[in-house]
Amino acid sequence: MTDRLSELTAAGVAVWLDDLSRVRLSSGGLDQLRREKHVVGVTTNPTIFAKALGDADEYDWQLRDLATRGVEVEESVRMLTTYDVRWACDVMRPSYDDSRGVDGRVSIEVDPRLAHETDKTVAEAKALWWLVDRPNLFIKIPATEAGLPAITATLAEGISVNVTLIFGLDRYSQVMEAFLAGLEQARANGHDLSKIGSVASFFVSRVDSEVDKRLEKIGSAEARALRGKAAVANAQLAYERYSEVFSSDRWQSLADAGAHPQRPLWASTSTKNPDYRDVIYVEELIAPGTVNTMPESVIHAYAEHGETRGGDTITGAYDTARKVFTDLAAVGVDMSDVIATLEREGVEKFEASWLELLDGVRKSLAAAGRGTGRPGRAAQGNAQAAQQAGGNA
Repeated sequence: MTDRLSELTAAGVAVWLDDLSRVRLSSGGLDQLRREKHVVGVTTNPTIFAKALGDADEYDWQLRDLATRGVEVEESVRMLTTYDVRWACDVMRPSYDDSRGVDGRVSIEVDPRLAHETDKTVAEAKALWWLVDRPNLFIKIPATEAGLPAITATLAEGISVNVTLIFGLDRYSQVMEAFLAGLEQARANGHDLSKIGSVASFFVSRVDSEVDKRLEKIGSAEARALRGKAAVANAQLAYERYSEVFSSDRWQSLADAGAHPQRPLWASTSTKNPDYRDVIYVEELIAPGTVNTMPESVIHAYAEHGETRGGDTITGAYDTARKVFTDLAAVGVDMSDVIATLEREGVEKFEASWLELLDGVRKSLAAAGRGTGRPGRAAQGNAQAAQQAGGNA
């Protein structure tokens, strides 16, 4: 049988899993994906954790202990999530060692409510770094305006960063500038650049979802013919910018000091429109030095019927991608507004998931406290607050 994921890896694409749960860890499922499906990294986000903690009973023993100790809900969330990420880092450690620190990475995100606060983002990034305490960790920081200086400051501390929620080309250029500045400061601070990693998570399918909605509203034949083209074109032009930045003299100076490039990572790669090929955001974004983080369903789909087509499907497509943007403007799609909308909604969606996660853990702590005969301070405080607000405890 053809090993399609092996072919994808040979073409220069690192296969990462966009998911994590306690069940996946305890069952050995993550290690199996590493050994059998060429998975060499893991990404998480607040939505993933909210689902994981809501679906599994394997957190119960920790929740009981946290409730007995009266640990507050936000600290409890960090204890639960960093426990899973630390475990995942250990599972992925062979990939980290085999790749000399390039792959084998596991990401954990700063509180998305801090997306517009630089100093607090840096402070939490540092706290998560020492809480997990594994060299193959990535701290996820959103590419908001406030996030850009936080990226630089975090890298300057020698901490590896996954920059998330990148949608547009201009913001991506700013992210690469923040990365270079961070490594230059890290070098000045005496850090070993070979130990610092970074990826830039460029979101894909959400771009098509937003653009297609606008094309449908326009409704002309010319507009409808452009459906499903914006996301791939956007990512392809991002890779063009990546290639330019990481062939510069400025980058070469850092590479000579042992630095690894900040690889573009294609995120949000599950197909939202059932009319599109389920692996389109993998097949159309193959190029050396990239990462594609996929839900497990997409990994299996690519293993079954993905087409690597001899390798690079990006670098020869720049002119075609630029024409897509020209055509979108011609039918009335304002891509700058699309990008601004996606960034705003991206932060809002992760904030909502984070609040859902907090609420789920709050309820679990209260239930666990009842089970031990002693509600923790967090459960008591939240019950009192709810009563004062006229809500249900």
